[in-house]
Amino acid sequence: QVQLVESGGGLVQPGWSLRLSCVASASIFSIARLAWYRQAPGKQRELVATITDAVGTNYTDSVKGRFTISRDITKKTVYLQMNSLKPEDTAVYYCYMHSRLSGDYWGQGTQVTVSS
Repeated sequence: QVQLVESGGGLVQPGWSLRLSCVASASIFSIARLAWYRQAPGKQRELVATITDAVGTNYTDSVKGRFTISRDITKKTVYLQMNSLKPEDTAVYYCYMHSRLSGDYWGQGTQVTVSS
């Protein structure tokens, strides 16, 4: 069973940066979509950023210009670079991979807290 393992979360002050990483425990073939989601307390999970071969990258409006999603296929890793963090970015962040062959995979989540 393939697992996605996230890292890089933590407690930072407003304006600081973090880079989240998500590594697949084994190869996932025919990946069609990679994404990061987040869920703040009392709120629904929301899509933050996606990357696909067909469309490229896409971001929710609230993070455009601040967050960057990228991937390293050889390392089976997807990243989320988060700059100029704001308190409203506080949430549990989840990575997601969709394979045309084997379906959906989710990470366990990593907490990001932005507070002064």
